Amino acid sequence: MAGIMARRHDLSVYFVTDPVLCAARGVVETALAAVQGGATLVQLRDPQANGRALFEAAAALVAALRPTGVPLIVNDRPDIALAAGAAGVHVGQGDLPAAVVRQLLGPDAIVGLSITDPAQLADVPWDCVDHLGAGPVFTTATKADAAPAMGLAGLAAVCAQARCPVVAIGGIGLAQAGACIQAGADGVAVVSAIAAAADPAAASRQLAAAVKEARGHG
Repeated sequence: MAGIMARRHDLSVYFVTDPVLCAARGVVETALAAVQGGATLVQLRDPQANGRALFEAAAALVAALRPTGVPLIVNDRPDIALAAGAAGVHVGQGDLPAAVVRQLLGPDAIVGLSITDPAQLADVPWDCVDHLGAGPVFTTATKADAAPAMGLAGLAAVCAQARCPVVAIGGIGLAQAGACIQAGADGVAVVSAIAAAADPAAASRQLAAAVKEARGHG
């Protein structure tokens, strides 16, 4: 699908950090392992962290990921993204409006927006958004306040109407990745599928292979 804004990042395997699931190895170490295996984008998510802690985590990830060329985006907090030199931010329906985030971060930042229901597409400021995060596709335990699962049919509806790339999120593991791509998603966003894996790099590598295979059968 053709987006209004040129795509400047690869959504194929989109790793979202979790402070609990990453605790054993550390957030930076887990993210680097994910990237080693094929993750193409990293999102820092830690809703319980205070501003100082979130800034320090973001700055550490920016520094660690810089040699890899994989961008870091920060969940919900454009101020932290700006302060830490992250590539952008991902906001939800209850966060700052995407148009305001674009004004704050400028034209070169990555701005993602969550869509939990296809009806929300009517209000998307397409000229301000680089990608949509559609979900949860399946029921997820990772996000306590997650909306009801939209299923593959809901994901397909979002993808069919979207005017920018879409990443599927919510309850997605290796077994579900291919179906999400075949439903029209440009990539899959995962948390526990990588962070809770015994070998995050291997898990990321398997997800990347599943995405590639599904594209070949799309």
